[in-house]
Amino acid sequence: MIYLQLFYEFFKAGLFSVGGGLATLPFLYDMSDRTGWFTYDQLADMIAISESTPGAIGINMSTYAGNLTAGAFGGIVATVGLVSPALLLIIIGRFLTKFRNNFYVESVFYGLRPASTALIAAAGFSVVWMDLFDVSSLLDAGDWLGFINWKSLILAIFLFFIMRHRLFKNLHPVIFIALSALVGIVFQFAG
Repeated sequence: MIYLQLFYEFFKAGLFSVGGGLATLPFLYDMSDRTGWFTYDQLADMIAISESTPGAIGINMSTYAGNLTAGAFGGIVATVGLVSPALLLIIIGRFLTKFRNNFYVESVFYGLRPASTALIAAAGFSVVWMDLFDVSSLLDAGDWLGFINWKSLILAIFLFFIMRHRLFKNLHPVIFIALSALVGIVFQFAG
């Protein structure tokens, strides 16, 4: 039964997450809330691992979530569920090539672009919000500034500006990921 649920949930995510892998994040947050299969912290780990491993982000996240929920076969089922809508659309699209330049079809895709942008922006905001604000320390905060994870905020701002600087702009993103991981280790040991 869990495998059918995994397939169904990820099929829905694959069907409606227009815009690629990051557009699946709102569906994963919703899935976490409704099913309890994984926590937001585990979701943050999924994002980090999926972004830093080869392959499509959405597929990596579905495989990770399925594996976390129901083992290796769960990872396969979730991945197949996520890619099934795209495969069906490709098959259907092969038969409907004559509608490619249709005004209504073009209009639909024109309307989907803002939805895709909004989904990706909402997902990005959720990740930033989750990283900068630690809910467990929010309960202990004496003032409103006490619950901001200042180390993460400073690191994010530093990396944002250094990545835009002309001296570092052509460096591979893996270097920034490794730098962030190293700084995270230093922050953890520094307390």
